[in-house]
Amino acid sequence: MPKFAANLTMLFAEFPELDRYEAAAEAGFEAVEILFPYETPAPETQRALLRNGLSLELINCPPPNYTGGDRGFAAVPGLEDRFQRDFRRTLRYADMLRARIVHIMAGAASGAEARATFVENLKWACAFAPKQQLTIEPINDVDMPGYFLNNFDLAAEILDEVNAPNLALQFDTYHAHKIHGDVLECWDKHKSRVRHIQIGGLPDRNEPVKSKHFDYPAFFEMLDKTGYSGAVSAEYNPAKRTEQGLGWLS
Repeated sequence: MPKFAANLTMLFAEFPELDRYEAAAEAGFEAVEILFPYETPAPETQRALLRNGLSLELINCPPPNYTGGDRGFAAVPGLEDRFQRDFRRTLRYADMLRARIVHIMAGAASGAEARATFVENLKWACAFAPKQQLTIEPINDVDMPGYFLNNFDLAAEILDEVNAPNLALQFDTYHAHKIHGDVLECWDKHKSRVRHIQIGGLPDRNEPVKSKHFDYPAFFEMLDKTGYSGAVSAEYNPAKRTEQGLGWLS
């Protein structure tokens, strides 16, 4: 089976943040992602990872948590200095926690100027941190109205324009379903660009089980057969307590 990771921002939320690492390890996960780790001192997160034998697959940029604020601003004209400042802070966390990937959030913007701003910020980030793996992720405009990167084809065009070896696509099956409808068709078109996968049940982002909308067991089997080597992160809203819905993991 693929290398599954637990998104600790959404899974095991019935526990305090630092206790979620132990819960994930006990459930059988060997890796985790946490979208915004910035409110917890990095040494505490580092100890939780080491104590439970977990690797950290991904964190988001920018800090801090965007609750009530900007959902990224890499595509927002006029905020280039802020992007660079916060990207540097994100890198300090990524280095200490050995985060494999930093996901750069585009933010709410539109038009040619926003596209140009996003491309230039991504080029700068890739050059500034050539050893850090980076991703961009299309997000549907129902969950995040006005989000600039709301289409996988647009993401592919931007990746081609930036043309950096350390920048790739983050493929979220939930967003692919919301944006394009056919997840497998979207996957087949863009799989060569993918470095990280996130999964959630369709259509409501609960447990990733087989349904009339999508066959997750078949998707996992296909990933094995095609040699996908990245992580598959469980990023969903558990219907009940997290451990009660982990049957899909086996």
